[in-house]
Amino acid sequence: MKAVTVTDDGVKILDTPTPKPGATQVLVRVRACGLNRADLMVASGMAHGAIGGAGTIVGMEVSGEIAEVGSEVSGFAVGDRVMCSTASAWAEYAVADHGRTVKIPDSNMSYEKAATLPVALQTMHDAVVTHGALTPGKTIMIQGASSGVGIMGMQIAKLKGASLVVGSSTNTERRARLSEFGADLAVDPSDPAWVDQVLEATDGRGVDTIVDQVSGYVANQNLAATAILGRIVNVGRLGGFSGDFNFDLHAARRISYIGVTFRTRSIEEIREIVRLTWEDLGDAVERGELSLPMDRTFAMEDVAEALARMKANQHFGKITLSVG
Repeated sequence: MKAVTVTDDGVKILDTPTPKPGATQVLVRVRACGLNRADLMVASGMAHGAIGGAGTIVGMEVSGEIAEVGSEVSGFAVGDRVMCSTASAWAEYAVADHGRTVKIPDSNMSYEKAATLPVALQTMHDAVVTHGALTPGKTIMIQGASSGVGIMGMQIAKLKGASLVVGSSTNTERRARLSEFGADLAVDPSDPAWVDQVLEATDGRGVDTIVDQVSGYVANQNLAATAILGRIVNVGRLGGFSGDFNFDLHAARRISYIGVTFRTRSIEEIREIVRLTWEDLGDAVERGELSLPMDRTFAMEDVAEALARMKANQHFGKITLSVG
C-alpha cells in the first residue's frame, strides 16, 4: 500500500506493507484523512518515541470502510463506513482499535466530512465537559478558537448550555467568523486588553472555564480572566511550551489548572473518552448540530502542499486528504 512516510528528506509517499489488524482492531480501507497540528511535528521528524522518526507513517484520524475485523471485535462488520482516531493513518489502509472506531452516523455524510470529526470531538468533549465541568449557565473561553478543535469546542459549549462563550484568535478575519460557530465574544489574545473585555462581559467575575490551546504568553492573562474557583484546561501550546506563571494569582483565585494529552493515556482511558463523547454528542452529530467548516481537500499525492498550508496557518477549519 502507499503511505505518507517520514524520511530524512521530508514526507514522501512510499510503498509499505499493508498492516494486519490485531485481535481487538479493525483494518480500514482509508478514504479520507484529517490534518491536525500534531501531524506537523511528526511530519517534520521532530516527534520522538513510538510516533516519531524516519519510517513513521503520519496521521491520527481517518474515515473509510472496514476491510477486516479482528477476532475479538464485535459490533463491526466488513463494509461498515467508519471514522477512527488512530496512528499511522495517512495511508491506503490503517488499523484502529475497535474502541476508537465509530460508525459514520449519516449515510449521506462524506468521507472527508467524517474524517474531520474524531480528534476534535474527543479532544473537546474531554476538555469542555469532562475536565472543564461545563454545565448550563456557566461561562467558558476557548483560547485558539479558530482551529478545527477550537471551533468544535465552541459548538459543544453552546450545545451544553453555556451562557457566554468567548473565543480567541490573533487573525482579524478568522476572529470575525467565530460568532458563526457559537462565540458571543471574540478577542485577540495578542492584545492585553482582552482580559478587560472578558471581565466586562462577566461582570468582573471572569469565566468559569478556559480551555487553553495557546499557553505560553497567555498563561498569566488566563489566570486573571478566570473566575475564583474556576478551571483552566491546558490542551495545547501553540503560544509556547513554557512561560511566566503567577503562582500567587493562581492561588488567590483558587483555580484548578488541569493538563490533558492523549499521549500518556492508556488504550482503556482512550476507549472511555470515545465512549463518553459519542454517548453524549452522537445524536447532535447525526442532526448536523456539530460539524466543522471544510478548508480544502488535497489528494494524498499533494500532502506536502497540505502540510505547508497548515504550517503557514492559512486555513480556517479543517484540511483533509482524499485517498483513492
